[in-house]
Amino acid sequence: MAATPRPGHPALVPETIPVVVAPPTRKVQDAQRHPRLARELATIRAMVAIYCHDHHATHGDALCAPCGELMAYATRRLDRCVFGDDKPTCANCKVHCYTADMREQVRVVMRYAGPRMLRRHPLLALHHVIDGRREAPDLPAPASRRTRSPSP
Repeated sequence: MAATPRPGHPALVPETIPVVVAPPTRKVQDAQRHPRLARELATIRAMVAIYCHDHHATHGDALCAPCGELMAYATRRLDRCVFGDDKPTCANCKVHCYTADMREQVRVVMRYAGPRMLRRHPLLALHHVIDGRREAPDLPAPASRRTRSPSP
C-alpha cells in the first residue's frame, strides 16, 4: 500500500518557476506621484500572494507561474489605466480593460483573498473598502486629433 504524501511534501508542492515580471512602469511603481495606483498594486499583489500560498502551496512572496502571469497582467493593466490616480476600484469601473478569462481569474482570486485581507493586511483592506465607495469618474475625453484643412 502506497503512503499518502503529507502536506509540504515535494510531491504536493507545484514547481515554482521564476516569473519575469514587467519592469517598473511609469505610474504604478511611483508611490510619491501616484499613491493611489501604488496602493492598488500592493492590494492586488497581497491578494494574489494569499491565493497562491493557500492554493498552490508557495512560500513567502514566491508565486507559481500562473499566478505570476496574472500579477504581471494586472500590473500592465493598472499602469495603462485611462483614469490614472482617479481610478475607481475595478468593480466600479466603467471601462473593463481585462480580457474575459483574466477578469474571471481575478474575480476568483479576490473572492477567496478578500475576506482574508482583513486579518493579514488590514490597512490595505480598509483602503480598498473606502476606495470602493468612491464614485467612478467619467471617462476622459480622447485627445482631439488635428484635422487638415482642405486646400483651396
